[in-house]
Amino acid sequence: MLEHIPHWLGAALANVRAGHDKLTLARLDLAGAASLDLTSPAFAPGGRLPPRFTADGEGVSPPLLWRGVPEGTASLALIVEDPDAPTPRPMVHAIVVDIDPALGSLPEGAIRPDGAGADGKDVGRNSGFGEGWLPPDPPTGHGSHDYIFQLLALSADAEADDKNSPGRADFIDHVSGRILAAGVLVGTYSRGEEADIGPIGSAVPA
Repeated sequence: MLEHIPHWLGAALANVRAGHDKLTLARLDLAGAASLDLTSPAFAPGGRLPPRFTADGEGVSPPLLWRGVPEGTASLALIVEDPDAPTPRPMVHAIVVDIDPALGSLPEGAIRPDGAGADGKDVGRNSGFGEGWLPPDPPTGHGSHDYIFQLLALSADAEADDKNSPGRADFIDHVSGRILAAGVLVGTYSRGEEADIGPIGSAVPA
């Protein structure tokens, strides 16, 4: 979506960013929430995303692992946002809800269109108005972008009127008042500047 912005324009927009204060987690009440350990075997926390997971490569979603899901968790929900996008609010790269808490992971490429849901999850709509993983494609020359993976453990909600393939507003409605625990993983990516790949993420947590 943004890869066609020329380098000079990307550089001119370097300070135009949605802002981390507009992330979904910043809009939610996390009082009393426990901590989830969210990692990836493909990149270290705060490390650069391999091109494979971006618009410069195959564009598949990265593998994710988690632990520390609290007792009483009915489902998990994930949203991935880019708060450095030159847009009014963070760009949504993925939404997944109704994740079976017994899974413990999402394998590489798992965030893909699935209609009404399959394999213990329901994949929602990204900022490209499509269902699935929107590969990172920051403007050339705009500097490094953070990609914030936000995972939430949720209690049951008998009154929930959940929608298939939810968008960002639906996601917030879906999780509000139900958060038992939260975990965050940050990956980075940039175009038009040298960048160290950095260390690869650890293997499956012990």
